[in-house]
Amino acid sequence: MSSVAIRTHNLTRTFGAIRAVDQLTLEVRQGEIFGFLGPNGSGKTTTIRLLLGLLQPDAGQIEVLGFAVPQQASEVRMHTGTLLEHSGLYERLSAADNLDYYGRIWRIPAAQRRERIRELLEQVGLWERRHEPVKTWSRGMKQKLAIARALLHRPQLIFLDEPTAGLDPIAAAAFRDDLRALAEREGVTVFLTTHNLDEAEKLCHRVGIIRHGRLLAQGSLAEIQRHDTLHLEIIGRNFIPSVEAALRSQPTVRRVEASDTHLMIELASSSDPAPLIKLVIEHGGQIEEVYRKQNASLEEVFLTLMAEETTYAH
Repeated sequence: MSSVAIRTHNLTRTFGAIRAVDQLTLEVRQGEIFGFLGPNGSGKTTTIRLLLGLLQPDAGQIEVLGFAVPQQASEVRMHTGTLLEHSGLYERLSAADNLDYYGRIWRIPAAQRRERIRELLEQVGLWERRHEPVKTWSRGMKQKLAIARALLHRPQLIFLDEPTAGLDPIAAAAFRDDLRALAEREGVTVFLTTHNLDEAEKLCHRVGIIRHGRLLAQGSLAEIQRHDTLHLEIIGRNFIPSVEAALRSQPTVRRVEASDTHLMIELASSSDPAPLIKLVIEHGGQIEEVYRKQNASLEEVFLTLMAEETTYAH
């Protein structure tokens, strides 16, 4: 069996004048949690629908679990689980009855079904509440049950579309912990879309960053964070607007965030920061401390790529 769970080449889909997915070439490895990152409207959900064969591509190739899509989309859907816009739960039913219903759809024999339901509900901490109607539960509990539903038939790959959207921070953290443990225990590949960069940094083995349908970067967090960028953090006083303007005018400077006592400067990694520090002083800034960082956080890389893509588009 291939070690690649998902592979696309020049995948393209348009809606009228809008190119929702633009020549997307992507690779997701088996057994990893892959984060597909981008702002709202960047093409994340459209990509999932193309991978599942729910939408037809205009151009390009798709292979999921060794099956060609859309030609073998039904086989792909048999071997995958999904949690998309809707949880797929029947709120008047109990947790156990929800899973039993889906187990019957998947034609899981009764004894195996009962064993699997107990196994999953225990793993997500819901076994003791299995007889309660789902409508009485919090959103976080419902999302845990929805993950159990997606994993019920032991799929090789699950698609999760913004699974923590609308959850409070405590519920989102609990959901991440459960997902990480489940993915490891089940040996399942996870394709996760999100615009929550903190979530991706804590959960994902590898990520792809997309905007306006174009893939801007792809790789492990370490690879993504080795972006060709140097970050300077300057602490001091009197960082007035003229200081910021002077920095922005420099060709090596990519981004500046300024307050009266704090400067964050992003520049090409090959640049010499000394002239910038001199420039700050010449324009009245009083420097107390300077910190230099080569490897950026995922958020810093993301913002840099968004800015570069906007410049490219214009």
